[in-house]
Amino acid sequence: MADIVSIKQRFGIIGNSELLNRALEIALRVAPTDLTVLVTGESGVGKEFFPQVIHSASARKHNKYVAVNCGAIPEGTIDSELFGHEKGAFTGAVDSRKGYFEEADGGTIFLDEVGELPLSTQVRLLRVLQTGEFIRVGSARVQKTNVRVVAATNNNLQRAIREGRFREDLYYRLATVPITVPALRERPEDIYLLFRKFASDVATRYRMPAITLDSAARSMLEHYPWRGNIRQLKNVAEQISAIESERNITAPILERYLTPEHNTTMPSVAGAASFDDMNTERELLYKVLFEMRADINEMKQILYRMGGYSAMSHVQPMGGEKHHHHEVAGLLPHAEPREVEYAEEIVDEEPQPATKADMQKEQILRALRRHNGSRRAAAAELFMSERTLYRRIKELGIEE
Repeated sequence: MADIVSIKQRFGIIGNSELLNRALEIALRVAPTDLTVLVTGESGVGKEFFPQVIHSASARKHNKYVAVNCGAIPEGTIDSELFGHEKGAFTGAVDSRKGYFEEADGGTIFLDEVGELPLSTQVRLLRVLQTGEFIRVGSARVQKTNVRVVAATNNNLQRAIREGRFREDLYYRLATVPITVPALRERPEDIYLLFRKFASDVATRYRMPAITLDSAARSMLEHYPWRGNIRQLKNVAEQISAIESERNITAPILERYLTPEHNTTMPSVAGAASFDDMNTERELLYKVLFEMRADINEMKQILYRMGGYSAMSHVQPMGGEKHHHHEVAGLLPHAEPREVEYAEEIVDEEPQPATKADMQKEQILRALRRHNGSRRAAAAELFMSERTLYRRIKELGIEE
């Protein structure tokens, strides 16, 4: 139990439910071995933490840990990404390149969304698991690699096997040790803890008071089915923090942010896709709100220092709080009010309002610029999966 507490603290895992503790216990027990592990669970439950836990508690912890989102890589390049290619193997292959299995030699490779792999790639992966051998694209030379494979999926692989979309022999190779991560509705005692953590993180990040729930709102939160799991809970906490000026949230306020749901079973693929699209749009729009709020606060601070805050004293901040110039003067007794001069004011034409697509496109571009084009880092900042980000880039016609 002490090991589990230590792991939770190290990786920021929140919750005390028996099902969560059992999954972590299995991860710690299997970590010292080299057995292949398959982590399953619904989308948004936090499956990505378990391969990190396994790697950190294994003998390979000082070697590389490589995480690959199989669903985010186009089918035409997945073999090259995983196993590498030789110069001239295909158009654009101007140099030889190592694949992820070669890069991770001696360490651990995490194959997220492994159920999305095409059948031809599944054959190559099966060979690596059976013999440790692989061949680069465009080469005839067999190479060896020594990697620990941890895979994860939110797909029903048994159904995929029956439908001919996933190899049965590969499934049993991957699922030597299965770990099931519980859905959020299966751990109701953890829901409020997680909500409070997300609300606190938003408050700290954007310098605003944290929201709290009254008893009725907390009961509603804990009895909601949370089909989108932890990702949906985080999304709701951030939406309420951004929009509501009232910091003590009641049940009627909370209800406005909860989609009516009567089916608590795992959603179908089509349903999950539409739910993810809705969340993606909301998350991008509320991130715009967050950044606008941060910009306004930063502008206020600059005006405080200049002593020209009176020029904007009629502006009421987003949080609903109202400041007066005499209060600011009390905080800055030595600051003399100074007239703010504007060099130019353009009033000839009104700016056209940005569309929702424009706002989403701008947020994605900003995130990509901040992370030097890294889709993985940009997706994490935008609270979406890398695969969803890849789809949105294509839909919005973004050129990186």
